[in-house]
Amino acid sequence: MIRVAFQGERGAFSEDAAIKLFGKDIDFLPCAHLRNVFQSVSKDDVSFGIVPIENSQAGSINEAYDLLLAYPLNVFAEVILRISHCLMALPGEKLADIKAVYSHPQALAQCEEFLTRLPAEIVPYYDTAGSAKMIKESQRREFAAIASQRAADIYDLEILVPRIETNINNYTRFVAISREKAKPHERSKTSLVFSTKHVSGALYKILGIFATRNINLTKLESRPGKTKPWEYIFYVDFEGHADNEIYREAIKELHDEATFVKILGSYPQARQ
Repeated sequence: MIRVAFQGERGAFSEDAAIKLFGKDIDFLPCAHLRNVFQSVSKDDVSFGIVPIENSQAGSINEAYDLLLAYPLNVFAEVILRISHCLMALPGEKLADIKAVYSHPQALAQCEEFLTRLPAEIVPYYDTAGSAKMIKESQRREFAAIASQRAADIYDLEILVPRIETNINNYTRFVAISREKAKPHERSKTSLVFSTKHVSGALYKILGIFATRNINLTKLESRPGKTKPWEYIFYVDFEGHADNEIYREAIKELHDEATFVKILGSYPQARQ
């Protein structure tokens, strides 16, 4: 049985992502913070960590990208999860009696259209599954949580309204981080981070390294650097494995042109 760390309580969407990726035979290690997930993998407490890095509605999760840069770990796999939120409460509660709704701020934002029609106080909480756990343990009547179907099952809560997210095209991309590197796959993706020289046309020249080799970039995003104000680092995903010849050549040229390069990992590309 593999051991997997994730941020949040049991029933978090990260747990769903881990099960989708590895199956149900998992020993879970819930962590309070994303950094704790990276620490657990680094210390060999677990085989893998599951980390959300991008949401189709809210965009990139910046803390996760910063931690990928900071820790000497590898992106081992990715998985894309459809995020469906449920309103849940203690058994026997009625929707009309709910006075307060708890959940993570991002989940509350993703259910805003539904919540505006609900005459209840909206209360941000540290975790979606954590809000379900709190209601179960405190036996709070007239309170509800927004969380996953799995959270309702784990904490024996009753779903009052399923699928309350505003946009049904709500997906989160998760990655598995590991001390190990993934084996080459027929549909691989590579993630890396680099910084450019502070000269005119530096980014244009680097993008040309990929364009001239017909390498398909699936993501390009800048983040502020940590060492100097107003200087940026760039996160890139491209289709292909870093060990294949054409990609090795591109990365070698990238090292020559960039001031910093870190390969975050080459791994099997997820199917939605």
